[in-house]
Amino acid sequence: MKIAFVGKGGSGKTTLSSLFIRHLAAARVPVIAVDADINQHLATALGMDEAEAAALPSLGARLPLVKDYLRGTNPRIASAETMIKTTPPGEGSRLLRVVEDNPVYAACARPVLLEGEPVRLMATGPFAESDLGVACYHSKTGAVELCLNHLVDGREEYVVVDMTAGSDSFASGMFTRFDLTFLVAEPTRKGVAVYRQYKDYARDYGIALKVVGNKVQGPDDAAFLADEVGEDLLLTVGDSAWVRAMEKGRPRRFDLLEADQRQALKELHAAADETYEQRDWERYTRQMVHFHLKNAESWANAKTGADLAAQVDPAFVLAEPSGAPQPA
Repeated sequence: MKIAFVGKGGSGKTTLSSLFIRHLAAARVPVIAVDADINQHLATALGMDEAEAAALPSLGARLPLVKDYLRGTNPRIASAETMIKTTPPGEGSRLLRVVEDNPVYAACARPVLLEGEPVRLMATGPFAESDLGVACYHSKTGAVELCLNHLVDGREEYVVVDMTAGSDSFASGMFTRFDLTFLVAEPTRKGVAVYRQYKDYARDYGIALKVVGNKVQGPDDAAFLADEVGEDLLLTVGDSAWVRAMEKGRPRRFDLLEADQRQALKELHAAADETYEQRDWERYTRQMVHFHLKNAESWANAKTGADLAAQVDPAFVLAEPSGAPQPA
């Protein structure tokens, strides 16, 4: 299952995504954690110190390797250089699986031990001063989108992505790559405004969206969110001494997390699991192709000097792993 956490800056989406990742690890569920936020904080939220977090490999910096591996023997892709962030897989492409070893994970992921279980952590890499004037952050997240386009996952296999804040999530088709999106909203006008913007933009793409009310101080806050969000409101959470200790660099054992917080994580897990039956790989592939053709026409054909519409394999539909071997 591919799960996204979105929300405005400061809403607590990174904290909640890190707690959900810990919950999955404690439940012995295979999980890949991806930090796709412009502010790279997921590693420290998962317990890494600043030096360890800074030493994480950057997906964006390893994009040539990612392209070269995923291209495989796909005859529709003339070269790795002509692959863009939206290039869809086809016959001969190499696909990524949650539980496997491959050169992309070896170069771009690092294990984090959570509740005795190793979790693969991948990060886009920070937006550095050297990028100013020559790159936008969405070029960094292109590696994440390309990996998601080539990733097949099954029931009780999770990829959890901490997305960039606010409406920046809509800058590419990556927001359509998920089985379920958790939008973290504070009980404020600004928090609700981000929800409405996301809801309006995602409506045409059939995005499964649930709101998690965060920093809820009492019944009035909960009622405000219920009135403004309606049936999309899944649950609300309040302050946590466990989270405050973690944010101060004084982590406690995960089993000491407050009971109401643990229950909220169980409800998030249940909501994610429920979306499994609604998976539609044909729609998923169709949306992937839609955004690829849109990018090809608007900028990528001119940049690469190639007709990238030819990369689309009309007979190919991404689907769950069947145990078939990967291309050599």
